[in-house]
Amino acid sequence: MKKEKKAPLLDANGKRKFGMRDKLAYAAGDLGCNMSFGLKSTVQTFWLVYMMMETGLFSILLLIVQAWDAINDPLIGSLIDSDKRKYKMGKYKTYIFIGALGLLVGGAAVFLPFPKADMVIKAILFVIGYIIWDAAYTMANVPYGTMLNIVTEDAGERTQLSVFRSIGGAIGNILPSVILPMLIWEKVTYPEGGAQTLWNKLSDSLQGTAIKLADLTHVPNIPNIFFDENKNDIAGQMYEVGDKVYSPLTGAQFEILHGDKVFWAALIMGVLGLACFLFMIKNITIRGNEYAQLNNEGGSKVNLIKSFGTFMKNRPAVGCTIAAMGMFIGMQSATTANTIMFATHFGQASLSGLVMMVGFLPMFIFMPFATKLVKKYGKKEVASIGSIAGLVGAAILLIFPLCPKSIQLIVYMIGLVFFGLGLGFYNCVSWAMMGDAIDYQEWKSGKREESVVYALHSFFRKLAQGVGPAAVIAIMGTSLIGYKEALGTIGQSASTAQNMCWLVAILYAISAISQFVGVAIVYNIDKKTLNKMSEELAARRAVDAPVEE
Repeated sequence: MKKEKKAPLLDANGKRKFGMRDKLAYAAGDLGCNMSFGLKSTVQTFWLVYMMMETGLFSILLLIVQAWDAINDPLIGSLIDSDKRKYKMGKYKTYIFIGALGLLVGGAAVFLPFPKADMVIKAILFVIGYIIWDAAYTMANVPYGTMLNIVTEDAGERTQLSVFRSIGGAIGNILPSVILPMLIWEKVTYPEGGAQTLWNKLSDSLQGTAIKLADLTHVPNIPNIFFDENKNDIAGQMYEVGDKVYSPLTGAQFEILHGDKVFWAALIMGVLGLACFLFMIKNITIRGNEYAQLNNEGGSKVNLIKSFGTFMKNRPAVGCTIAAMGMFIGMQSATTANTIMFATHFGQASLSGLVMMVGFLPMFIFMPFATKLVKKYGKKEVASIGSIAGLVGAAILLIFPLCPKSIQLIVYMIGLVFFGLGLGFYNCVSWAMMGDAIDYQEWKSGKREESVVYALHSFFRKLAQGVGPAAVIAIMGTSLIGYKEALGTIGQSASTAQNMCWLVAILYAISAISQFVGVAIVYNIDKKTLNKMSEELAARRAVDAPVEE
């Protein structure tokens, strides 16, 4: 006898009750987003070290593509808000599916490996690939983020969704941020063919230029280890086959970036991301009205200028945005500099992602307790305490460049743990805080423009993602840091490597301060205010609800 399938429990509106299925599905959505988004930390390294893009040109191109993407965000948000068509999968799920397909294509396109191409061709490839990639990400991410508020209206359940989103996002970041560096960086050991084979191998990593060994004769000691005496200047003896090859400038082991592997990795992660999106689309239930935010009088089009003004008056949305911009300074700008620092100063670029994972661990530790802590103390309160831990971490990171090199990595990791603790507290509740900020706008203005508010929030996030790395790359090319793109990571000076340490430390400090200001000072929805706002909105919606005949 065939066993009957158990009927799902339904809520008062006839929809499946909110539960673990929704939380896992929502986590899968951000896992899919971050399978692609996590690669952004590799973009700068790929184009600087493998494609050898000039720092000045690259920083300008980054600003151009990111500025367009930031402008594109509210436009897409407005398009989604204004779309009244009925879709088989639902409006939000349809846009997410289209965006996921675009991520599969665009994520690989931005890593097309043509290092010997003319600089103009490189610039064109970068701009086209990046625009496709970012447009697809916006198409998927804006409705995905907005959807949190209509999967459930319960504040506690929204916090659970936010926590699971953070879990999915963190897991999605592990592959591109932690595992990928192990696959694309190769530590250089002394080959059987001797000095000439060694130089051929190292010069292959500089294939984006016409550089030859003679071009490095002005750099002290470099010719010694390749041609003159075949001598290991670090150990003070002759190299033997299999020995680690060290830079005579920094004392770090040479590492080579295999940029062609990045393309295939991006393609594979795009496929995995698409699978995650499909899982989310099939399993999550939208209980609210996807068209409810279209409540402008007379059904008029969304006024972006007016919406922008309203957004800037939305104090909690501004606070969330300041904190998020600070977060991306740490996640994107510092990560870019961090990889170069690990390659030139520590000789550990292949393990840089593993070390960075230390920053994720406190978030995983905090996650099981997030819902209970938020319920007891409130989102703002929990995030504010976390931001103080982030400030402590930033202070430690500002000390590590002053320490003896033998303990620098240990001090750096201790600082990263505290910084990650602050980031974890905020990251677990950030989307729920933004959901409350959207409710706050409805509470104060009487209008609910979910996608536009979220898209404007995303606009500023994208500015941080673009301006931050662009500024860092431009600074790297100045005399303040002294990074020479034509030398990749094998010919940078000791002073440049040390300067990269200071750059990383300062970026983390800016990130921690921004998060503290955003959540502890600007954001003003504490637990008491949230309860009052929720009660008044519920009463208002009950009055406005249509009466059944």
